[in-house]
Amino acid sequence: MKLPEIDYRHLLTMTDDTGMLQHAKYTVPDRDHGYCIDDNARALIVACGGLRLRSSSEVEKRVPVYLSFLMHAFNRPFGRFRNFMSYDRQWLEETGSEDSHGRTIWALGVASESAPLPSQRELAIRLLEEAIPAIDAFSSPRAWAYTIFGIDRYLDCRRTDFAAYRLLTVLAERLYMQFTCNGQENWPWCEDSLTYANAKLPMALMLAGNRLRDTEMVNVALRALDWVVGLQRTPQGHLSLIGNNGWYSRGGERARFDQQPIDAMALVLACSSAYRITGEPRWHENALAALGWFLGRNDVGMALFDPSSGGCCDGLHPFGVNANQGAESTLAWLLARIRCDELLRETPGTAIVGSMSAWNVEGGKLPQGMGAERSSF
Repeated sequence: MKLPEIDYRHLLTMTDDTGMLQHAKYTVPDRDHGYCIDDNARALIVACGGLRLRSSSEVEKRVPVYLSFLMHAFNRPFGRFRNFMSYDRQWLEETGSEDSHGRTIWALGVASESAPLPSQRELAIRLLEEAIPAIDAFSSPRAWAYTIFGIDRYLDCRRTDFAAYRLLTVLAERLYMQFTCNGQENWPWCEDSLTYANAKLPMALMLAGNRLRDTEMVNVALRALDWVVGLQRTPQGHLSLIGNNGWYSRGGERARFDQQPIDAMALVLACSSAYRITGEPRWHENALAALGWFLGRNDVGMALFDPSSGGCCDGLHPFGVNANQGAESTLAWLLARIRCDELLRETPGTAIVGSMSAWNVEGGKLPQGMGAERSSF
């Protein structure tokens, strides 16, 4: 199956001189809903990651736009990022959610290591250093996870920042305790429900364990990721995501729809990270199967990626796709597509889907390939 080229047209359509707009009516930006830091943080990650693969003057020009949005969003008296901004550039809150703050730390960590200009990297570092103290009081596991992503990348260029290293250790230990205290044999998970972007949670524990050389953290993360992939991979090999119309609570019924691009993207990034750390081929296969969800290998058999616009539809319904192409869905597609481009460059000739193979983590041993080359994200 031939993959479509990485296409930034819709990202550029959705971006103006303020930042990336949140929503679209079909392929047309919907100004009524303004902007949010979540999407501008994701857009910065996409831009930096994509530029590592190939140059694009149009994408490179957007990096300072997204970085400026994040800088302007930081509310220094509170030490927190605002999230929502109206189209007339009025902030709609003093502080955003914990998850949006953590997601912004992730973006700044990526930019600190891979923004195209040294001045942009230095700005990202300084803003991240101002923003991380607030994280210590957060209670959201996803905020912890996003922060781990950002600090892990930041430490690649600030290896002697022991305060950041300490925070990564604290957050990883919290996440590890969530998994070990809440999990059971038939529910090896850190929460009582599977909701959105689930795979980011074991991915964060895995990356932190790899950074800290903690084998048990890595093993717990791999077991959890193996379980959540198994729940969402059909016998036919395609992905059947947990839907947001009810999610999936322990002991309850699993929602099949509406399936969201952000969940497929999370699986692509988590499985590709597992492949880099372990060298186990099945993780490579699972990452590409998750990308296949965007291209029609899903429960409805319809592609969410739109080659006519370069955008991605907002969700999968029982009888088709949500034809609106908002920022979150398009950025999820681009994050997944860029990451799989890296995978395929490393191992050319790999098919998009294949058979599922068994996976068992051997306790007490470092997984094969631990400490492998890093991705753009």
